Amino acid sequence: MKRFLLALVMLITVGGALPAWGDGAGVTWNQLNREEQQLLKSYKDRWEGLSPEKRDRLRRRAERWGRMTPEERREAEERYKRWRELPPEQREMIRKRFSEFRKLPPEEQEKIRSRFRWFRTLPPEQRRALHDKWHRMTPEERKELHERWQRMTPAEQQDFLRK
Repeated sequence: MKRFLLALVMLITVGGALPAWGDGAGVTWNQLNREEQQLLKSYKDRWEGLSPEKRDRLRRRAERWGRMTPEERREAEERYKRWRELPPEQREMIRKRFSEFRKLPPEEQEKIRSRFRWFRTLPPEQRRALHDKWHRMTPEERKELHERWQRMTPAEQQDFLRK
């Protein structure tokens, strides 16, 4: 009797854990809510053939889209349109750089994000001038400037940018 109870407890324990482990298939189409199904309708016929990772990624994007304001959605649509208009080689280069960015330590990622936010606050003509100046430089000049920039204090960096 003891062995039977022990086996029953083990079976219940393992059986209860199985749904948490899942079968690796990811979320099914019918598990998506109506809004998610509407947003992802172009994937309906091939949903079951997608990897669990791809399904989860698409579902998270649909959830994020559902939380966006109309203005945020408009901006996202504009960014996506610009992305689709890029040549395939440029999109691949961006994907590669983003992958490299994701491998950086969180502190480095934040440093880069902070610099980007700062750059976006500049007036368009100043951004364009910095962009043009950077692209006129040789790789050696860029490397030297980068090293010099790293040694500067924030105040020196601000002074440098005003020149």
